[in-house]
Amino acid sequence: MLSHVYVGINNFEPALAFYSAVMEVIGARQRFVDTIRPWAAWQPAEDARPLFIIGAPYDGQPASCGNGQMISLLATSREVVDRAYAAARAHGGACEGAPGLRPQYHANYYGTYFRDPEGNKLSVVCHDAFPD
Repeated sequence: MLSHVYVGINNFEPALAFYSAVMEVIGARQRFVDTIRPWAAWQPAEDARPLFIIGAPYDGQPASCGNGQMISLLATSREVVDRAYAAARAHGGACEGAPGLRPQYHANYYGTYFRDPEGNKLSVVCHDAFPD
């Protein structure tokens, strides 16, 4: 359903370090980095889409966060959710909800919520049942 997601950033180097760490944990591979423009993108390990892109806004104005906006990244296991949260926090992310079950969404919803160094809200979620 999605082709790509573009997250506007103002400070490219810290954002690149943050997103590189989180994307590595969830198994996404880097598609490109251009420090001149600046922008960078990641894609699923086995597919070309969807792309997750960070970069300066096209209109040249400062990037700003949207109230109520959030991007959720899919994790292959609960352990990956935990590791993504740790990577986000280690690279300047702010906690918006530690990893854990959220049964109000569904019985197996295991997720975490955090903000990148610029204030964009993200989550990493695993929908699978805990293995026996």
